[in-house]
Amino acid sequence: MKILFLTLAYPEGENAKNLYVDLMQEFKNRNNEVYVVCQREKRYGKETEMKLESGIHVLRVKTGNVTKTGFIEKGISTLMIESQFIQAIKIHYQNIKFDLVMYSTPPITFVKAVEYIQKRDGSKTYLLLKDIFPQNAVDLGIIREKSLLWRYFRNKEKRLYAISDNIGCMSNANVEYVMKHNNEIDKKKIEVCPNSIKPIDRLNLSLNEKKQLRTKYNIPQDSVVYVYGGNLGKPQGIDFLLQALEACSKLEHVYFLIVGSGTEFDRLRNEIDANSQSNVRIERYMPKNEFDEVLSVSDVGLVFLDARFTIPNFPSRINSYMEFGLPILAATDSNTDVKEMLIHAECGLWSKSGDVESFIMNVEKLNTQEGLRIKMGTNARRYLEANFTVEKTYEIIISH
Repeated sequence: MKILFLTLAYPEGENAKNLYVDLMQEFKNRNNEVYVVCQREKRYGKETEMKLESGIHVLRVKTGNVTKTGFIEKGISTLMIESQFIQAIKIHYQNIKFDLVMYSTPPITFVKAVEYIQKRDGSKTYLLLKDIFPQNAVDLGIIREKSLLWRYFRNKEKRLYAISDNIGCMSNANVEYVMKHNNEIDKKKIEVCPNSIKPIDRLNLSLNEKKQLRTKYNIPQDSVVYVYGGNLGKPQGIDFLLQALEACSKLEHVYFLIVGSGTEFDRLRNEIDANSQSNVRIERYMPKNEFDEVLSVSDVGLVFLDARFTIPNFPSRINSYMEFGLPILAATDSNTDVKEMLIHAECGLWSKSGDVESFIMNVEKLNTQEGLRIKMGTNARRYLEANFTVEKTYEIIISH
């Protein structure tokens, strides 16, 4: 089959990797011809370009800045993506007939691009629903419900669901949410299609190798390392993250390493610097190969979500922690089913975002029980291999 994938998140560069790169590689390895259309934000100063990347045809379309920018610029750039993608497809993929078009959210503004291919080629369509917008913006106080802006994006959302032959949601809670709030959707076309990766082989580092890597990244040798990697924006509930870090300032042999970027990075860094907290360090984005080395010598993976969320987010960084056999310490809203997954898989501990005392108790539990950390980390890797691999996701998508 000829596959077209539309997305914002397709990293560029040698060894670049995320869940979408892994999934497209799986499609290619199953003897499909794979084409990708993704954004290349103007901040990088590069023009639209098409090239072959690991046997996959990747069309990088110059767009406005959508990530790591303010709400107004992000909104304008998001609205323009449809027409920019369509124009690029007409120029570069005009003679290719696609059998299946897949697309991920964010954004929800792929509607016209999907409709164009659907009408031109008679393609089947599959939505990988990773973000429920505009409700997430309502939850965070960015958009007012029932406003003109909300109505515009809500109509886009409903139209995206309508043109999709199948909708793959990250978890059962996501399926239930979409069905509850969109009664017009045929329930048979909604299913769980979780975040998935192609896991690397387990690393068995010697004590000396671990010591060398910790020295390389200036990580204390005698501390239990709690690592966070990913976006640092409003969805992460930065106020609680700062409270939690400060509350753990007096704990012994505890070290927090925060790695990421986003709209709240500077604020988070300034607060951490102002507090002069010795057991916390924040670093801007690291290349994946370097962050993987950090994960290989860390002890616990951190997940944070804002307490105000009514939509059930399921952060993809969980996969990375599981890949390296790390137990997970999550502080989230009560609507996500991350908590249920952690309990079912016995691979981590959960606190409600805002409950500082519960978070401290979980840190102390993990810090003092090495056996528990090892057991939960082993369970995490096992659960990943059983549930969150691209091989399984491929079979879900291709079954239709």
